[in-house]
Amino acid sequence: MRWTEEQYETFRKGREKRRPAPVKKRDGMNKTEAAYGEHLEMLKKAGEIVDYRFEPLKLRLADKTYYNPDYLVIYPGHFEIHEVKGFWRDDARLKIKVAAEMFPWFLFRAIQRDGKGWRYEEF
Repeated sequence: MRWTEEQYETFRKGREKRRPAPVKKRDGMNKTEAAYGEHLEMLKKAGEIVDYRFEPLKLRLADKTYYNPDYLVIYPGHFEIHEVKGFWRDDARLKIKVAAEMFPWFLFRAIQRDGKGWRYEEF
């Protein structure tokens, strides 16, 4: 089947432009996650946090639905789950909200780069 120029233009314009997937390094982190890992390492050396781990657990939200948080951060006296995103899609935000309701013993935080620092949102 051959398309006319008009059909091709209609097809090409109707296609949604997609963002490229984040580039993953060999250790499984993208650049934003790696930069946040360096930030956590500085907090650990300063004594503000006890320790942290990258993707250490998998939380079951429903049948065949899981949430893999980016970081488990251990503070003196409590644990936090940190999800690092360059930008937030609705499905990712929904998953973290559901996880926060199902696992209330963790404090869930969304982390985004904010210029040279980090912006935190608590769930």
